[in-house]
Order: sequence, then structure tokens, then C-alpha cells
Amino acid sequence: MAVLWSKLSAVLPPNEEEFPLQFSDKVESSVVSVLQQSRRQLYSDATSTDRTLTAQIILDLSWEKLNTGTWRDVDKEWRRVYSYGCLFKVAALCREHPSADEILQGIRTCDMGLLMGAAIMDNVLQVLVQILQEEVRKSTKEDEQHNITSTFRVKTERPRVPVIKDEQAVPRIKCPSLESFKSDYLLPLRPVILEATADHWPAFNEHPWSVEYLRSVAGCRTVPVEVGSRYTDEEWSQTLLTVNEFIDQYDGAKAVGYLAQHQLFDQIPELKEDIRIPDYCCLGDGDEDDITVNQNFLVQVVGSKYIRLYSPEDTDKLYPHQSSLLHNTSQVEVENPDTERFPEFARAPYLECVLQPGDVLFIPVQHWHYIRSLELSFSVSFWWS
Repeated sequence: MAVLWSKLSAVLPPNEEEFPLQFSDKVESSVVSVLQQSRRQLYSDATSTDRTLTAQIILDLSWEKLNTGTWRDVDKEWRRVYSYGCLFKVAALCREHPSADEILQGIRTCDMGLLMGAAIMDNVLQVLVQILQEEVRKSTKEDEQHNITSTFRVKTERPRVPVIKDEQAVPRIKCPSLESFKSDYLLPLRPVILEATADHWPAFNEHPWSVEYLRSVAGCRTVPVEVGSRYTDEEWSQTLLTVNEFIDQYDGAKAVGYLAQHQLFDQIPELKEDIRIPDYCCLGDGDEDDITVNQNFLVQVVGSKYIRLYSPEDTDKLYPHQSSLLHNTSQVEVENPDTERFPEFARAPYLECVLQPGDVLFIPVQHWHYIRSLELSFSVSFWWS
């Protein structure tokens, strides 16, 4: 494992003097002193126990700051402190003779820094996690193959697929020109399914996506998972799982788990290499930071989904929640509506479709959407303006 540490240390500054530790006065001097101590230990013959203890102090102090108040109010400096704590902990875990479990702990620690922290030292945590992940792939390849075979479960239940009426079906068109898409669908805000526009993706060709492929690329990576079918339900929650744990717990299970609302490709760039940004996104001319005016392309990669779309003109018939936090969420259970509580819902016109692998659904700005997976399903969502 000395080879592993040589790879990790090669991406770090060569000595303590060149290792940056600069913070604003938002970070107390006592915390900076602990960071400096951890930096000294990184370049000295300190014991693994001492390195781990100091790194954990940094993580505990910054974790408290990250979880005080709302996330938007957390100062970025404390997110940087947390990332440094993750860096020092990874170094402590993998410095001498790390076990397979310690390497996995190192990967999880990097992921926590990528999820909760802020980029430091040219995004060094991303580089470190790729080195550690490659080590896991090499050392456990045979065991991973066994796990794939033994844990993969195929759904045998026939999905409940609604019958799509022609007059309510989202129109389909094959590879429209940029000009025709803009004039016929983008400007008038008309939903449409674009066919044969994602067929060239590596996710459909060189690296066809599947449960097995996801395990091989990202199985040991920690990601946020939404637990529950609707985030308005009382039992809805969020948790952190590795991708392998997520698949083992929810593939074929009755419980609902949802890996969404997360920039997965920033965390795991290997998956990003398997997709391509649709050319039609170049038609946008808005402000990237203005999320209230974004259009959406939903690309189905694996499995199928049933989708309904409602125009913003019919918002009053969809009974949005009154709270500002949930104002863009309907109170209606779409496929089993309570007609006494929501009598106008039945009068709301909609378009619907079953999205199949390779389909690209254009969801215009502010359109209401309801989505139900009909089977194990992977999709990629592009927001653009």
C-alpha cells in the first residue's frame, strides 16, 4: 500500500510551506491553529492516531457550523474548513498500511467533503477519490463481480402502464432542426418528445448503462437518497448511502428510494463522460443563475416512465400548497385524486406519455409535471434557460 500513498501524496504540495491554509476572519483563530497542527502532522512522523484525532476535531467543529441554521446561511469558509478536515482524515487513513475498509472510509470521507464542503486546492478531493476508487476496483474486482450476480434482482411485476389517448399524447418528432424546434416548440412553450437525438451517447453504446455498470463505476460512492414517494409525506426523509447500498435496498423492493436533486455528474465525472448536452440547449439566452425561468430536457436512459404535463395556465386547478416552500407542489394525488377536496382538478387538461430509452422530453418552463417510474429507471435532466 506504500504505492497508494505515493500516488496520493503526489497530488499534495511537496512540503508544509507550500500547503495553503488561508481563511477570512469568519473562522476563529483557534480553529485555524488546529488546521495548522493537522498540516504539520501531515508532513511529520506523527502517529496515525494523532493525525486521525486532529482531523476529527476539525470535522466536528466545522460540522456543527454546517448544521446551524439554514444551509444558504452557512458561510463558504466553514465549508472549506470541512473539506480540509476531510483531506486530513483521508491522509490519516491511507498514510501507512490501510486496510480495504480504511480505503472505503477514505472514499466516503472524500464524498462527504464533495457533498458538504467547498472546493479546495484545485478540487483535490475529487482527484484523491478517483485514486482511491481505482484502488478498490483493482483489489476487489472478483468480489464485486460476485456481488453483482448475487444481489441483482429483476422486477417480475408487470408495471401499471396507463393507456395513452391520442388526443392527450405528447407529440413526437425525430431530430428537428434547431430553427424548427425553436419556432414550433420552444417559443410557444409546447411539450414534445425528441426521438433519435441521444442515440449517439456512450450511455447507449460504448458504456451502456445498467445496474451492473453503475455498480462498477460508482458502487462505493456515497450519495444523498430521498426515501419515500412524496416529499410532502410525513414519513419522507433523506439519507446517505453508497450506490451499492442504494441498489441493494431499493432494487425490486416495495419501499421507494430516489436518487435525485443532486449534481451527481460533478461528484462522479466518469458518468458525465457517458452523456452529451443536447444541441438544443444552445438556443437558451437566459441567466444561468435564474432557476425560475429554466426549460428542461428529460432524457430517458434505462427503463420507462409515465409522465403527465400540465400548463401553468391551469395552476389554479392543480391546488398548489399554500406555503412558500411548497408553492410549486400540488396537493393532488394525480392518479388517484380526491374529487371532493379538489373538484376542479378533473377539468385541468394535460398531455401524457410513456418515456422510453433514448426519448428526450422537452418540458417547457413552469409546466407542472408528474412522473412515475414503471420499472427500474435512470434518467438525466438538463435545466437550461
